[in-house]
Amino acid sequence: MIDVTGKANVAGAGINMAQRVMDCGDGGHILLSKHVAEDLEQYPHWQPYLHELGECEVKHGVRVSVVNLYTEELGNPAVPEKLKAARVATAARRKRATFRRLSLGVLGLLVAVAAFSFLLFRYKQPPTAPGLAVPEKSIAVLPFENLSEEKSNAYFADGVQDEILTNLAKIADLKVISRISVIQYKSGVARNVREIARQLGVANIVEGSVQRTGNRVRVSGQLVDARNDVHLWAEHYDRPLDDVFAIQSEIAKAIAEQLRVKLSSGEKAAIERPPTADLAAFDLYTRAKTLTLQVSYIGARSKDNLLQAIELLNQAVARDPNFLLAYCRLAYAHDFLYITNQDHTPARRALADAAVQKVLQLQPDSGEAHLASAQHFYSCYLDYDHARQELAIAQRMLPNSSQVFEVAGVIDRRQGHWEDSPRNFERALQIDPRNISLFHHMSISYQCLRRYEQMAAALDRALELFPRDVATSQARARVDIEWHADTKPLHRVIETILAEDPSAAPLVANSWLYLALYERDFVAADRALVALSGNAFLLSPNIYLNHAFAEGLIARMRGDAVAARSAFNAARAQQEEIVRVQPDYALGLCVLGLIDAGLGRKDDALREGRRALELLPIDRDAFAAPDIMHVFSMICAWTGEKDLACEQLANAAQFPSYLLTYGRLRLLPFWDPLGGDPRFERIVASLAPKEATK
Repeated sequence: MIDVTGKANVAGAGINMAQRVMDCGDGGHILLSKHVAEDLEQYPHWQPYLHELGECEVKHGVRVSVVNLYTEELGNPAVPEKLKAARVATAARRKRATFRRLSLGVLGLLVAVAAFSFLLFRYKQPPTAPGLAVPEKSIAVLPFENLSEEKSNAYFADGVQDEILTNLAKIADLKVISRISVIQYKSGVARNVREIARQLGVANIVEGSVQRTGNRVRVSGQLVDARNDVHLWAEHYDRPLDDVFAIQSEIAKAIAEQLRVKLSSGEKAAIERPPTADLAAFDLYTRAKTLTLQVSYIGARSKDNLLQAIELLNQAVARDPNFLLAYCRLAYAHDFLYITNQDHTPARRALADAAVQKVLQLQPDSGEAHLASAQHFYSCYLDYDHARQELAIAQRMLPNSSQVFEVAGVIDRRQGHWEDSPRNFERALQIDPRNISLFHHMSISYQCLRRYEQMAAALDRALELFPRDVATSQARARVDIEWHADTKPLHRVIETILAEDPSAAPLVANSWLYLALYERDFVAADRALVALSGNAFLLSPNIYLNHAFAEGLIARMRGDAVAARSAFNAARAQQEEIVRVQPDYALGLCVLGLIDAGLGRKDDALREGRRALELLPIDRDAFAAPDIMHVFSMICAWTGEKDLACEQLANAAQFPSYLLTYGRLRLLPFWDPLGGDPRFERIVASLAPKEATK
């Protein structure tokens, strides 16, 4: 039997799964398992018409991920009653405040647009294989050259290019490469258009220039078929400056017409809608967006960039209170600071709430609003179900958004869908092939899974694109530590970076301090602490240790009890304030417990560690919870509870974990209290690679 993907199908388990999926639906529903839907998503015609519903509990307590397929003629667009009931129960339990009520109200009003799935049993063309063929309707908009006499207008030129790209990206019938991947091809230098197109996997390239003089602007654009260097279209626009947004829309529509892409009335309206009427606000937004594109989980300057961006965006929305994209970017910045624990405070979450509420008030039916809501539900509330519902809508309305798949990938990780996580990052890379953060996301997921060969492969791909990237070079060298307890590669990388550029010390400070701990090098530890410049020491992407605590760690390693106690007391004062403001912050509480363990406050330390475990169990956050389990094991070890430490560590080793690796257990002085204990040594041996056990 051949299915709609043209592949052979079998009965048995497939029929059993089909029955379970059908049990989730009501009359008229065409429900698919997520696995089947992912097969269909390989075909461009299906992607807009598959609507993810989330998980549904079926027979024997089994949970299945369900996707709804419907059209104007077939299927049922309503959310099945069984899933509605589950969502209501979830919402009631969590009691989200104003933001949730507002956003859910919008969600209830906005049902996904229907499409033509009568092709379901007729469309059998196989998907384009990567590397074999490039979609004819695919395009990259390269940075426009700034021809203005004032070089400060470079941001204006960037904004023009970005808005044209954004407009084209709204067209479902066109593959458009995201800005992060194209911004690296600087303007004003000779470009090999054919090679750039090959690197980005597109058939067509847009280039252009912008010249701003007084109250007038001249925008030139050209469309090139990069496969044969044929110029398909070119135009010059010499207009009053206030017309710049109309020019951007006209260019996008002209390109769409030239490539003969299908442009729906909704897409046409979205392209014609200007982002703002205030050019100064647009310039502020463009500067801020550039800063936010430079942040990542592993970026040493991410917090500074985000805070600068927030300041610029606040100025932008002060000038234009109806500037949707500025509020979306503002929400993103606040969300990122919160979820990455760089500013995990009620005040930061309130700022994110306010930004998203404003987005929903301005354009609740926009794809940008749904994407902002998805990011916010996930980042500030760990509300995965509602985040996925919003993502499903955003994906249909923003067909070329790599961020949709990036958010899906990080949610997968938090929910323990470990196989799906790197798969979604790969999907994001199809749209954003030179986004280095996606490779890092992928490597983090593989590190948690202890799949070090795949972790190394992901980072090697990034280094092929950016061989001198400091963060990626360090991450690749760390693979040898996690996998083989081999510090030599990281030692060489840090030495090379500092020899070539001593000012790069802050960019390597965290890895440098880790290396000093691994090698028990007191001199290097002191130098790394100076390079940290008062910033936190990242134990993991989830666990931030304040600078005073890092000082205490080094003093403890030296055996200087007086200095260690002084530093830990200072660290405790800072951490206690964090926990006082948010007593249910599990990650902050486990750090307080570790500090108390260092101070010999055994009862407090164990109580705080246990409370952290209760607040964030593994079924609530499969990414962060193992870090808490790991830290609690350290607390137990430091307080002399060796039995409990080994028990907790053995339990933690059963789960994917960023922190629990062979190299860390073998090398870090944190675990010295357990050294020689046969139970601890068995855990270490269970994580060792075969080569290391010989």
